Amino acid sequence: MLPAAPVGRYRCPVSIDGAVDWMERHQVPLYLGSLGLGALLGASSPADLEAAITPVLIALLYATFLGVPLARLRAAFADLRFMAAILAVNFLAAPVLVAGLTRMIADHPALLVGALLVLLAPCVDYVVVFTRLAGGAWEKTLAASPALMLIQMLLLPVWIALLGPSAPIDWRPLAQGLVIIALPLGLAALTHWAARGAMAPVAQRVERGATALMVPLMMATLIVVVASQIATVSSHLGQLVRVVPVFVLFGLVMPVVGRVLGRMAGQDARSRLALAFSGTTRNSLVVLPLALALPADLGLAPIVVVTQTLVELVLMVVYVRLLPAVEAGLGRRAGRQP
Repeated sequence: MLPAAPVGRYRCPVSIDGAVDWMERHQVPLYLGSLGLGALLGASSPADLEAAITPVLIALLYATFLGVPLARLRAAFADLRFMAAILAVNFLAAPVLVAGLTRMIADHPALLVGALLVLLAPCVDYVVVFTRLAGGAWEKTLAASPALMLIQMLLLPVWIALLGPSAPIDWRPLAQGLVIIALPLGLAALTHWAARGAMAPVAQRVERGATALMVPLMMATLIVVVASQIATVSSHLGQLVRVVPVFVLFGLVMPVVGRVLGRMAGQDARSRLALAFSGTTRNSLVVLPLALALPADLGLAPIVVVTQTLVELVLMVVYVRLLPAVEAGLGRRAGRQP
């Protein structure tokens, strides 16, 4: 789940619009470069950047939540078949798959909790951009994003209680993580409200600015998180390697699940692509504050979340080309059948 600018919502001046479009189209190499830069900085001065994590995350989440049309929650249910399909993909099929895959790391509580946090939270932001780049029905994904956000926040504690480690987890430190999420969410809701009232010109300028800064904020977040955690990664690399197959298998299976459920729901090719991308991309940077707030004995969980981000980025490079080609090929084959 990586944030990117909402599509088709605002119009910026040509120069800014062009820069934002360029960053959207090149966001994967930009993010990968940020991961590398964070590793280099962390090798020299990880403590210097650790203090920047909270303010950068709050800024990123504020920009992210501004892109979620919270006021349009009711409108999302206008297409009931698509909504039923996207909810089934993310809140029925994905948890079943995650329950099976995470048994490979069930003996390591930090790996398990980190994987559950990120894999059970569907993306609500940069999935829109990747769906658009692949020719999918991004507008349907955008309309569904408020429901996806609200439902995942309600279900995450339930899923982790059911699928998490047998030893009890002290969830009290999560209060800080919830504040880091609730504060920008509340500010975004206020901005949306102001954009419909007397302060509309100011609020709309803020929204346009947040749209333009989305990718740079994501880059800054990756840099400071990786830089502050690189020492932990280096000392636990052998353990972190164990979680990579879980993320790879999830990323390989969920596009198929999305397409199959899309066909069962009678969706067209663009909508099936949207379901495939929604099922594959995860809300990594929204759940990261929760992972960072976990007790010390689960200290690897934030790095597990960032590891999923890296795996997902690599898959997105392939999928924006591969999934449309596969969908078109299957469509032609179906058209030739008597």
